Amino acid sequence: MRPLDPRLLRRSRAVRAFLLACVLLGVATAGLLVAQAWLVAVVVAGLFSQTPVVTATLLLGGVVAARGLLSWGASVTSARAAVAVRTGLRHDLLDRLLDPRRVGQAPQSSRFSALLGDGLEKLDGYVARFLPQLALVGIVPVVVVAALAVVDVLSAVIVVLTVPLVVVFLVLVGLVTRDRLDRRWGELGRLGRHFSDVLDGIVVLKVFGRDQERGLRETGERHRRATLESLRTAFLSSLVLELFSTLSVAIVAVTTGLRLVQGDLSLQTGLFVLVLAPEAYLPLRRLGASFHDSVDGATAAQEALNLLEGGRTSGWGPVPVGADIVLDRLEVLHPGRTRPSLRVQEEVIRPGEFVAVTGASGAGKSTLLDVLLGFVLPTSGHVRIGAWELDQIDVEAWRRGIAWVPQRPGLLAGTIADNVLLGDPEADDEAVRAALADAGASDLAPGRVVDEAGSSLSAGERRRVGIARALLRVRTGRAHLLLLDEPTAGLDARRESAVLGVLCGLDVTVVVVSHRPEAVHVAEREIRLAVPVLDLPVLDVPGEVPA
Repeated sequence: MRPLDPRLLRRSRAVRAFLLACVLLGVATAGLLVAQAWLVAVVVAGLFSQTPVVTATLLLGGVVAARGLLSWGASVTSARAAVAVRTGLRHDLLDRLLDPRRVGQAPQSSRFSALLGDGLEKLDGYVARFLPQLALVGIVPVVVVAALAVVDVLSAVIVVLTVPLVVVFLVLVGLVTRDRLDRRWGELGRLGRHFSDVLDGIVVLKVFGRDQERGLRETGERHRRATLESLRTAFLSSLVLELFSTLSVAIVAVTTGLRLVQGDLSLQTGLFVLVLAPEAYLPLRRLGASFHDSVDGATAAQEALNLLEGGRTSGWGPVPVGADIVLDRLEVLHPGRTRPSLRVQEEVIRPGEFVAVTGASGAGKSTLLDVLLGFVLPTSGHVRIGAWELDQIDVEAWRRGIAWVPQRPGLLAGTIADNVLLGDPEADDEAVRAALADAGASDLAPGRVVDEAGSSLSAGERRRVGIARALLRVRTGRAHLLLLDEPTAGLDARRESAVLGVLCGLDVTVVVVSHRPEAVHVAEREIRLAVPVLDLPVLDVPGEVPA
């Protein structure tokens, strides 16, 4: 978990404005803390010396009122910022869920459900409580130490030496909590996926008499234990953090008291130090207390950003249109695997070219499309779009110019026309019918109602709806690159020939992954991938050397 993910700053204007407000409020709060401590010292010392303190008392009341107004303003600003960030991320996630290139991806459905439901609701603790304290931690201790150094150098030195100890402990707490939370979040994801799988196959499970109650109970118990571990860590770390802070304040108080007794400090200076020194540790204590309340929200935000950006950080460069796509010594190695999923030495895809990608199962054909879409980062090598590396350009803008047909096109509950219009919501009915005709799906009525699983459609009909959606996006000029993964699987020979003929007539770059010889025959060029093998070292085996 990062205290503040840079991707959140780029994506959310509300977070940027809120952090600026937190810094300004932090500076004002630190100044008022110093003024309040000094005025308290003046009033109390004046009462003992029997000097007039009316002016100082009035000023103290004004400072206290100002701090109250700042606290109220910070609370209102925090609450509004939390709502804005939560609403913005939820809106982006829904856009992602409705994206025709990703809709219907079952492995991620439970992740979306967890985030859209309880996950993003926990952002309140992160935005409204943790981020303001994070800003105060960087401002208040510095101002307090500077103010102490003006009146008492020794107290300032003690604070400077003890504050880092509390910070080190906060870091250690963060590392332990991260591991506990990763385990808890993983169990929550497994519980969601398990429950979703059971619901999807409930009919089959009932027919064969398979009871899933035990499995769900075991998964829920693992999630419960992981949650209790997180709570135990939170309670124990808060106790130790309070102990460190209290001991640090006690050191300052003891040294100040001894010097007051010995007459090395004036009463006013000693009171100022005693009142102000604890304020240097207070933001750290509150940060530790709010950390455990915010860690779920921070993890949910990071998970949401990973889903929105495909696990990669977007670049800033412009998207080249009509440029070569260069694959240079490209290799992808998925986590947990020893053999690369994809290996390409050197290939160039020209603008407007129709390229067929072939190879045996496991050669990485679908992985290549994931790389071009920016869903998968290469382990080594380069993917260049013109003069730009793919990871240097704006990935969302790049994806907006792509039409994609996966092996199992996703559908949303609605009509056939509704699903085709996901390619271009502004297209008219005539364009929808033309796209269906081009995809060999003229027999499918645009007004026909389908469910989210597409259970009323055959595999070939579902695929033709996906092709029509992509063709609509291309025909309306929204896409300059068309990626298709086994587009003609499940189609008869007549429809396959018609679809391939339409693809050949497009004026955009077309990359087709296919095992079908017909697709290779009509393509302008073939990129044949081989199944990657391990690069094993050559071992010297003792033995006779042949003559």
